[in-house]
Amino acid sequence: MTDLKTYQSPLSDRYASKEMSYLFSPHFKFLTWRKLWIALAKSQKTLGLPITQTQIEQMHHQVSNIDLKSAEEYEKKFRHDVMAHIHAFGDLCPEAKGIIHLGATSCFVTDNADLIQIREGLILLRNKILAVIYQLDSFAKKYVDLKCLSYTHFQSAQPTTVGKRACLWLQDLLIDLSDVENVAAEIRFLGVKGATGTQASYLALFEGDHEKVKKLEELVAKEMGFSRLFTISGQTYTRKADIRVMSTLSSFAASAHKFATDLRLLAHLKEIEEPFADKQIGSSAMPYKRNPMRSERICGLSRFLMSLHENPLYTEATQWFERTLDDSSNRRLYLPQAFLTADAILNLMCDITSGMIVHPNVIAKHLNDELPFLATEQILMAAVKKGKDRQVVHERLRIHSLEASRKIKEEGLSNHLLEQIAKDSKIGMSEEEIHEITQAEHFIGRAVEQTREFLKEEVAPILKKHHHIPIYRSDIKL
Repeated sequence: MTDLKTYQSPLSDRYASKEMSYLFSPHFKFLTWRKLWIALAKSQKTLGLPITQTQIEQMHHQVSNIDLKSAEEYEKKFRHDVMAHIHAFGDLCPEAKGIIHLGATSCFVTDNADLIQIREGLILLRNKILAVIYQLDSFAKKYVDLKCLSYTHFQSAQPTTVGKRACLWLQDLLIDLSDVENVAAEIRFLGVKGATGTQASYLALFEGDHEKVKKLEELVAKEMGFSRLFTISGQTYTRKADIRVMSTLSSFAASAHKFATDLRLLAHLKEIEEPFADKQIGSSAMPYKRNPMRSERICGLSRFLMSLHENPLYTEATQWFERTLDDSSNRRLYLPQAFLTADAILNLMCDITSGMIVHPNVIAKHLNDELPFLATEQILMAAVKKGKDRQVVHERLRIHSLEASRKIKEEGLSNHLLEQIAKDSKIGMSEEEIHEITQAEHFIGRAVEQTREFLKEEVAPILKKHHHIPIYRSDIKL
């Protein structure tokens, strides 16, 4: 039950998935710290330090037995979170108490655990981006040739298709997917670097044997699932790595915001809507309303995520020499918040793209209302081909267009431009000729072909490459 007396973050309490919330939970973090200590002890034993198998087995046995209350009491005493957890773990492993954290500094657990959380978080986000791509791919295929009015500056422009518009969203997400995968693949392990990054404490433990220190780092990294390490560091890994991660997440947020904004505008036009539940209430005052609340939530969360990108820039800029501690409290905020926010956005996108509602009749009406204006250039060229004076026809079309526009705007009438053009002998086009010219398929260019080519050449290979990853199904509650 939610504690009504204390603040609860909407990210973990309301928006993000259980998977992502657990990944940045105290339990996962401190469990990872303990796994790092075990990996360090095992590797040190392998390389000849006096650590027993009994000590390691005792640590393994107690690894999941995390007593947060005990650690909190120790932290009140020591004012040091890592030392608090060393003592709490040591109480459970009395045989191993003296070798836990041997040669290490705090960032051995804090920074390496952060990198593990980042890596796992990116993989989870990757899987959800794939789910959205998969669903938008199906949507684009279904509506590949459904002609619709397009907009530039949110003013009517040359027609396109619903499928082609979906490909605009898809293309951005393919870029985001590539960015997420590249950043995840390039994450390096901090390893065992010591207080200032020189590995002096480990070199002392191994009595000046540089090769054993290098081997120790390789063994610990391998134990934690990393093949690449930072060769150079201070006490912490370079915060440039955080900038790359946050840049990728904020870039994704821009894609999500654009998708959701488009959908909100389409909902206003009554052309395409997000799913709407049977018992869903759109407004507490206006019972008829179907507000696009999921899309609005995406926009709100995306703005927040984009704003977080600025923070790690300051952190990197103010890392004095080998490290300073003012990054610690700051990163406790922006790293979890960024991942939980990105996760929440993707949950919503997965939900929306699984059931977007399309209204073809409304789409056709809007297109037909504007086609007469859009067709005037084609009518002009056809009339000239029949021998009419280009300048005369252009003037007549201009006069009729302005009058039709006036009647639509000032008198609320339907668009009768084509009828007026057909009656004008100076233009000299019959109703049949005008009807043929103004068929929507003449105005969409290569929209259908572009969509099919894009889905086949760019989307299909990505989905095939990741066919082994189960499609994530959103389970948003609110």
